[in-house]
Amino acid sequence: MERFRIEAQPLPGAVPAWTAEVDGGAWLRVARAVREEGARLAALWAAPGCASVAYAVAEGLLWLRMPVEEGYPSLDEFFPAAERMERAAFELSGVRALGTHDRRPWLNHGNWPRDYVPLGAAPTPPRTAPETEYPFVQVTGEGVHEIAVGPIHAGIIEPGHFRFSVVGEKVLRLEERLGYVHKGIERLFAGRALADGARLAARVSGDTTAAYAWAYAMAAESVTGCQPPTRALWLRALLLERERIANHLGDLGALGNDAGLAIGLAQFMRLKEDWVRLHARLFGHRYLMDKIVPGGVAVDLDDAGRAALLDQCAALEQEVGALRTIYEEHAGLQDRFIGAGRVTPQLAAQLGLCGLAGRASGQAWDARCDQASTPYDVLDIGMVTHRNGDVAARVTVRFEEIAESLRLLRQICAHLPPGPVAALLPAAGAGRGLGWIEGWRGPVLVALETGADGTIVRCHCHDPSWQNWPVLQHAIMGNIVPDFPLINKSFNLSYAGHDL
Repeated sequence: MERFRIEAQPLPGAVPAWTAEVDGGAWLRVARAVREEGARLAALWAAPGCASVAYAVAEGLLWLRMPVEEGYPSLDEFFPAAERMERAAFELSGVRALGTHDRRPWLNHGNWPRDYVPLGAAPTPPRTAPETEYPFVQVTGEGVHEIAVGPIHAGIIEPGHFRFSVVGEKVLRLEERLGYVHKGIERLFAGRALADGARLAARVSGDTTAAYAWAYAMAAESVTGCQPPTRALWLRALLLERERIANHLGDLGALGNDAGLAIGLAQFMRLKEDWVRLHARLFGHRYLMDKIVPGGVAVDLDDAGRAALLDQCAALEQEVGALRTIYEEHAGLQDRFIGAGRVTPQLAAQLGLCGLAGRASGQAWDARCDQASTPYDVLDIGMVTHRNGDVAARVTVRFEEIAESLRLLRQICAHLPPGPVAALLPAAGAGRGLGWIEGWRGPVLVALETGADGTIVRCHCHDPSWQNWPVLQHAIMGNIVPDFPLINKSFNLSYAGHDL
């Protein structure tokens, strides 16, 4: 990393990665250079005595670690998404971002005392009284009033609070309050064996289990020097693409329903149900839990399973094609989709919008292409992008990604190499490893540190929702309140993966 003027050591693993220990000057210098060259903030986190940041740069991933006593320089002037990450990192580790613009609590809803450090050595304290009031930003002016939504919603969904400042039905400002499903996952990782950590990683966000499991396995394999069999890597890609399709099917149905086309929900949920039933039949779990493990996979695919999978791909392609025609020719649906929740490519780049929502706003980033590991390095992926950045664009990206994933599934089935599906994970010593996988929402990162006895010292799992939740606040501005459920669903961000 000569251009950053730091000495970085390579990390072994499937994705090119480097790590370096830096001081405050280098911390800021690298952040500025990353921003100037148009690279991206992948994640920011902290532990007592140490702050960490990971960047996705042209060569791969760069993980910087900064030993700290009182704090580290804030990065929010370079990367707006860093602000919430810094707030959460402080509450968990006691390590403060110096110069940050917002010091309000983020994860702590009165569940622990203000001076308690959950990632420290002290035992968990008793629950404290809830905080009296979160200081939302006030919008004043003639005719302005507030609408409070959540955190409990009128459906079986995760909790989040949304505070709208409106004039009539037009939204002037939205402010989010999340953290209600904080589960202490980073603390739960500490002290576990590497193999045991895989089950926890797979449950960070249940709709993204394949991506988290693969990222964790990649990090564990980096620490131990394990090389999974080639067949296992191809099967991982098969599971990941099937997870992508399952979620896109569910979202397309929900988006149709939110815009008043109930038949869209019925048809897409029927297709999703058939899709996950085949998961259960072929792989033993509807949502693919614990099928990707350190060292390889816990399942295989025989000829009969391959035939069933290909038959389902052909049937799904035909039905999704017919439903896409209905969606695109339905005037009422398109009236709701087009122009709603628009994020321009310029704003998306400024705020770091990533994943499918980013690609719908002209951000041509996909970890399967940018830092391609086996088998994506030979599958010739067609990255799906759009520039309109509205609900219609995010719907289009979903349709086209389904088509591309179906093509990839056929390629994987046609070229699935023979051989074993798992390798023994060697005993680990002290080490660090990174995992980086493009999940269906966007890139998932896992940063893993082990001690001399091979157990986990720290494991940080990062969801792309950290980057994208703040952008939703901009996407709703200027729209009407009744369009918020539609715009929100077009992003469909994770609460569980964000709140950890």
